[in-house]
Parts: sequence; structure tokens; C-alpha cells
Amino acid sequence: MLDIRFIRDNADLVQTNARNKGYKVDIANLLQLDVERRDLQNQVDDLRQKRNDIVSRTKGAKPTPELISEGKAIKDQLSVLEPKFKQVDEQFVVLIKQVPNMAAADVPVGVSEDENVISKVVGEPTRFDFAPRNHADIATSRGWLDKERAAKVTGSRFAYIEGDLVKLQMSIVQFVMNTLSDEAKIAEIATGAGLTISTKPLKLILPPLMIRTDMYDAMDRLEPREDRYKLEGDDLWLQGSAEHVLGSMHAGEIFDEADLPLRYLGYATSFRREAGTYGKDMEGILRMHQFDKLEMESFTTAEDGPSEHLLFVAIQEYLLTQLGLPYRVLQKCTFDIGKPNARGVDMETWLPGQDKYRETHTADYMTDYQSRRLNTRVRRQTGALELVHTNDATAFALGRIMIAIIENGQTEDGRVNIPSVLQPYLANATML
Repeated sequence: MLDIRFIRDNADLVQTNARNKGYKVDIANLLQLDVERRDLQNQVDDLRQKRNDIVSRTKGAKPTPELISEGKAIKDQLSVLEPKFKQVDEQFVVLIKQVPNMAAADVPVGVSEDENVISKVVGEPTRFDFAPRNHADIATSRGWLDKERAAKVTGSRFAYIEGDLVKLQMSIVQFVMNTLSDEAKIAEIATGAGLTISTKPLKLILPPLMIRTDMYDAMDRLEPREDRYKLEGDDLWLQGSAEHVLGSMHAGEIFDEADLPLRYLGYATSFRREAGTYGKDMEGILRMHQFDKLEMESFTTAEDGPSEHLLFVAIQEYLLTQLGLPYRVLQKCTFDIGKPNARGVDMETWLPGQDKYRETHTADYMTDYQSRRLNTRVRRQTGALELVHTNDATAFALGRIMIAIIENGQTEDGRVNIPSVLQPYLANATML
């Protein structure tokens, strides 16, 4: 969440930012509650101090009638003020949690995702001398995908992934893990993007697949709750993406400045309801209730946060380029970047079976919005304590990138050409 001191000093700016992001937040009401809260807190603190003074003065001695009377009066006042403070404080917390993060200065203002700005197009849409098929047709005909039996077992929007498609997924995982855990590769990517930044590689993580409500809420990724899966009878949710459990893993911790940046690559099976999906999005494995992702997460100092965001974007472009896939980069507008995000970039990969670009990647920069509630800090070399800045970004959503490989690499007879960087993980097979 935002620092209340920043909101006090920039009320109009914060209100405008909330409006640009599409959130209805009453900043004036929040600030009024802030005044009431601070006033009540001061009164309560003053009375508690007086109570403590009385206790100190009566240690080892019988209290005088005057002190007994004063103590009773203080107790009576606290019995009124403490519940009132609690009520106002709870209202204040509810409202400040609704205030979205400030958008970075270069984020375009827009009222819908249609106003996202295409900043780069790489490669030409793949064309064939035959009518291209979609991934669902190809995968089903090759015995790689069985949604009918999955529907029998679990209901719609689940699938059995089988045979060579499993091998393809594992080859992508191996390729990404080997690439992003290699410091020389990170240095190559950073240099290629013109970034002067730490070349520390990403640490590989297999995270928990569940998260407590308080941690999910502190990450500000719990909403919309109707898109999440809650475990009945437990204070646990199935995470919707690996960064939800990566970003929260250092809650309450203090890093040494020398340890930053801290970069993770998490591989997790994730779960979302994907409410409201229809039409072609229901075909194959484009939008599933269960899906596998490789997700990047990092913790940096404030001054390194923006460059870290650009590094993650450069990593995404590098991975897509290595697979030889046509894609475009979009700078997301204020409406689309999300509540905790200061900046957001999407990448869309060309899917011949749909004859359009579809989102395969997103990169989010949150500044200190998440770390404030998580209380994740860094001790600077000066000894000062500061909140860290967080970034997260998709390395690959496995289902979507396999769709792109199948549809862009398809042959007329239904076989699939394999990108050269994946072939060493597939016994040097050039086709599946």
C-alpha cells in the first residue's frame, strides 16, 4: 500500500491516479479518518502513559485515594477511547488498502486495455502455404491432449497432457532454468539491453502451491477473490501464480544491502477460475483452471527497481527470440497495469491458429507497494532501514508458449518443428 505520509502530501495527485487506474477511492474521507485516528491514538497513548506513571508511583507503597480515583478515571476513559480508536483504525486500514499504487510517469493514461501502446514488433506473423490449424486440433490428433477424459474426472477446463507434449514442456523448463541460472547469460542479456546492472543469476525455486489469506492479501494479489480457489475449512488458497508465494516468502525480513538484488525463478502449478471465459479461449489449453508457469521475482533497492524491471523485460524478449517466435511488446496503460503496479509491460506472441497476437508474458514493477505491508526491508550500508522494491515477470506460461510453438512450427501433415534451443533437451529431435 502507499505511505500515508505521501497521501497526505499529495492528496489530489493520489486521487487523480486512482481515477486514471479505474478505482473509486475517496481520498478526502481517508484523510479525515487519518486525522481522527491520529487524534484518538494520541489520547489513548497519553492516558496509557498516565496510567503507567501511577503504577510506577505506587510501587511498594499503598496508593492514595487521589491516585485510586485518578486511575479509575483513566480506566473509564480508556474503556471508551480504545474501542473507538479500534473502529476508526479498522475503517482507515480498509480505505488505505483500496488506494492503488502510483503509476510511473511514462505510463500512458487510458480507460481500457485498448489504449495500451505497442512499443515494439519483432518478426513477421508466420504464414503458411496451407490453412494453419490451431493447437487444439494438432495436439488432439497427435494424442498429446485429452480434455474429454479430464472433463470426466474434474470437469471442464482441465486436460491430460500426454506423450511428446510432456517432453516439450519439460524441455522448455530445462532451457529456461539453465539460461536464467547462468550468470554469463544474464550478463549477455543485460548488455544487449544496454543496462548497467547486477548480473546475479536467478535462484531456482519450487515454491509451495498454497498461501495464507494474510500473505495473499499483503501481496495485494488476492482480489478478485471469485477468480481464486479457497480450501474449505483452511485458511489457505491455491496460488494463482508463483510470484504470489515468491514475493511473500521474505515477509518481516531485513536484507543486507550487499545481498541485493535477490532474484528467483519459480516453477509452479497455478490455479484460477478464469470466470467469464468463452469462445475460442475455451479451446485446447489457452485458458485452463490449472496451468504451469515459470515466474521471475526480485527484491532490490529503490534506485535499482526500475532497471530491474527493464532487465526482466529484456529476459522475456531474449527467451522469445531464442524460440524464434514473432511477438510484440505493449506498454500497458493506467487502466490495465493493475492496482499494486507502478508500471506494466505485456508481450503478445503471434498465434497462426487464431490469426492474432495473444498475451504470453507480463512484467510488473510494484515499487515498495507490496513490501510496505509485507514489511520486507533492506539495511543500507549507512545503517538506515528502507523498504525493498519488488518486480515480477513471466518467464514462460508453459501452456501458452507450447501453443505458440505448435502453431508457428506446424507442418501441413500435422507435425511440429522444434526450436533449435530446445532440441538438445529432446534427444536432438528437430520435429515432433
